[in-house]
Amino acid sequence: MVKAVNTRSVDQELVKGPVDKAMEVLDALVQPGGPHRLGEIARRTGLTKPTVHRHLRTMAEYGFAEPAEGGSYRPGPRLLGLAAAALNDSRVLELTRPVLADLRRRTGRVAFYAVRHAADAVYVERSEPAREYRMSTAPGQRSPLHACGVGLAMLSALPALEVEAVLDPRGLEPRTPDTPIEPAAVRTVLAQAALDGYAVDDEYEEPDVRSVAAPVLDAEGGLVGAIGVMGLTFTMDAESVQVFGPMVRAAARTVSAGLGARTPALGVVDGASRGERP
Repeated sequence: MVKAVNTRSVDQELVKGPVDKAMEVLDALVQPGGPHRLGEIARRTGLTKPTVHRHLRTMAEYGFAEPAEGGSYRPGPRLLGLAAAALNDSRVLELTRPVLADLRRRTGRVAFYAVRHAADAVYVERSEPAREYRMSTAPGQRSPLHACGVGLAMLSALPALEVEAVLDPRGLEPRTPDTPIEPAAVRTVLAQAALDGYAVDDEYEEPDVRSVAAPVLDAEGGLVGAIGVMGLTFTMDAESVQVFGPMVRAAARTVSAGLGARTPALGVVDGASRGERP
């Protein structure tokens, strides 16, 4: 829920240290739809405007933020440079990029890779057709794990105790009327995802949008991230899901195999039309 500006008392703000506040401001700064005005960042973070302005001023001095038109701010050149360096040095992304491009060519849909941060899925990489409907999978975009295909795929690969730590017994936040918000409903989706090797987001994250995703694992079988494809529901019906699901599963296993995981790197279409499972 968006918090009102300046409703937090000074005492409440002091509970968080300066580094915590700076990280919150930085996270708000890089969200899609920028450049962002100071007041908008204050609303996102729940911090007071003077606090946000102080952190933005310091970030601008170090090149992590940059003033833009109308009193707004955008990521600065030093931040962009660090992000580019980190992405280029990532073994996972080196393996994932050609796989995403292949999925995009074969399916004609947006293909993407995401990682987990706490209870959220964070989109990191995307490959999309030139004439595709713009999806909410821009790098840096976040979505609750229970409310998106990549998030459900990642949850399906986690130990039970970690899954339970994410599921709130009081219910989870809905993104659409179809989002599974009861823990029992999420567990049912995860059980099917574990059985199939891929998860299906049936308008959970965005109305009229469907996706399928599969987890990427490392050499020890630990979760690394998830690969998925997404499209409008009229282009991704039940039959399409039956075809795309095994393709995405095979793509994720190809990346996993490159990381040393002992999962077979299946052919992208092998067995898909016959409904076979490994």
